[in-house]
Formats: sequence, structure tokens, C-alpha cells
Amino acid sequence: MLPPSPKKSPQKELGLSHAFLQCADLILPWLTPQELANVSLTCTTLHRAAQSITLYRSLDASRSFENFPIPFHNTVDQYPYAYFFYTPSQIIPSSSFSLNRQFWGPNSPQTLVLPESGLLDAEMGCALDSMDPLGGSWVSVMDESGCECERCEKVSEDNVIGCPCMELEGEEGMGIRSECGPSCGCRLECGNRLSQRGIQVQLNIVKDVRKGWGLYAAQWIQHGQFICEYSGELLTTKEARRRQQIYDKLASDDHFSSALLVVREHLPSLNACLRINMDATRAGNVARFINHSCDGGNLSTVLVRSSGALLPRLCFFASKDIKEGEELTFSYGGIRVQPRGSKCFCGSFSCFGTLPSEHT
Repeated sequence: MLPPSPKKSPQKELGLSHAFLQCADLILPWLTPQELANVSLTCTTLHRAAQSITLYRSLDASRSFENFPIPFHNTVDQYPYAYFFYTPSQIIPSSSFSLNRQFWGPNSPQTLVLPESGLLDAEMGCALDSMDPLGGSWVSVMDESGCECERCEKVSEDNVIGCPCMELEGEEGMGIRSECGPSCGCRLECGNRLSQRGIQVQLNIVKDVRKGWGLYAAQWIQHGQFICEYSGELLTTKEARRRQQIYDKLASDDHFSSALLVVREHLPSLNACLRINMDATRAGNVARFINHSCDGGNLSTVLVRSSGALLPRLCFFASKDIKEGEELTFSYGGIRVQPRGSKCFCGSFSCFGTLPSEHT
């Protein structure tokens, strides 16, 4: 007969339980929703920890990267939040890293991303100002052009005096705005950096029974106010077309929707066109939840060029006063190459019945 195992003292059991919870706090925030659900079935302690992570995720889609928490609200089904990787800015995917995992939970550690090869942190010698939270690289500076103003004087939303960066103002198309950039002498509080201070309005992500997730105003928003930029992976045209073929196949399932956006800017010579492919399907910010409206919606799209930056950023501004609780929408375009494309549920009087589509 085996001798009875020695009893653990209450202090030792408490210490082991505390260490177990500490390990759970470090590991669970890296898990996907399915993995988190599987872990929650193993024991009562992990079930409670998993519930805490789920609640935390539903309260802030931005993972504290933005100025305000952006909560999910879902009364349609049992999924309390949408899982994706968050990046507040455009990123260039790096061949050295893959979108494998991102920490999403309370007490975020210094570690930025968990690529397939292991943890990425400051000890690996990465320049944090050139790395995004997912391990890719932010868009780099093209040249050293920029103003030497310590602070550009702002006299209105569209008028900043005494700043040479405003001389970059382009022609009106979808809307072009010029701002101070990384090579300028002014700082973030400069009046000509309106779209660079993050999201300044309170927003909610709400699920609709027909349209799925959508972005809504959680406060009154004034006409002309900056909402957010469209963040995601910057792709080559070849990669964008490859992904679109995959997304088209997955679109046959009504539960999948992509967020690949193609922006074409006609250069001043009119002999060339700058094409920008941004994919927020796997990695992006809250702009990925903005739905289409056939009447143009309540948002205007503006290409914002920062002095010295390589590429412009696509930003959204309120095209009219927006009431609290109103959905934020814009037009995806007017071309429909697929007559039997995805159904449109915008509800506007001018609804075409199908969402815009074009050849990528």
C-alpha cells in the first residue's frame, strides 16, 4: 500500500493558486476566442479567468491604443466581440513576422507581438518607433522635407497660417488634406496635425441582425470633425489580388466579410495614378467596421498627406452633424461588376440592393 501523500499547508496551497493565476493572466490574453473557450472548460478557476478576458475584450476593441475605450454591443447572437489584430496606423507586413497572436487582455506587458518564432520585445534590439504592435513596420519617411515651425498657428479647421506644409494642398477629388509630418519641427499639439492625435470621439461597435458589426457614434459629432483613419496592412497589387480571390470564395458564406480597400489617386499630371491597397481584414482599427451607404453616408473620405511621409493616409471626417447613436457610414463606390453581389442593407432611399464591387 502506498503511503498517504503529505497534506499541503493552507499557505502553500494559497501560494500555488496565486502562481497558477499569475500564469493564466500571462497566457490567456494571447489566446483566440476558440482557444479561450476550450481552456474555460478545464476547471472553474480558468473558466472565471476566461470570462474575465472575454468581458475585457468586449469593453474595448482598441486594446487601449486609442484615447477612449471602444466597446462592443451585441444583442443578436452569442459572440460578444469580433476578433482581429489591432493597429492604429498603416503597417507594411514584414516577411520576418506573421499575424499569429496579439495580446488582448488587462495588464498588457511590454511584449508587442507573438510571432511564430517567439516573443518580440525591446531586448531584441527592435526600434519601437518603427515597429507596429503586430511586428510589421510603420510607413517610413521618404525625405527630410518639412516645416521648421515650432508650432503652426491654427485659425480654423481648414486654415493653418504660417506653415509651408500647407503649400502641398492638392486638388479636390475625394478630398486631399496636407498636414505637418515626421520631418517637421512642430509637435503633436500642432494645429496642422488634426488626424495624428488618434480618435478624439467616443464610438461604439454594434451588431445588427442583417448588416453585422457596424460603427456608431457614442456622442454628438460636429460636421467636419475627424473620426479615424483607415488602418491596415499595406499590400502590393499582386498580393491584394491574391487575397481578394480568397475573400471572394469565402464570401459565399454569409458569415464572412472582408475589409480590403483599394484607393486610387490621380496625380496632378493626370497621366499616372497612385494605387494604395489597404487590408484591414486581419489587422486594422475600428474603421474596418464602417458600413456602406448608397446615399454617401455621413462620412467623407480624405487623403491626408503628411510632409515627408511616403504615402498618404485615408481618413474619415464627419460630412454632417452626427447624432449620438447614429451609425457611421460612407460610400464604398459606385461600380458594381457583380450584379448578384452581396446584398446591401443600408436602408437608404437610394439603395441599389447590392454592395459595390469592382475588379481588384
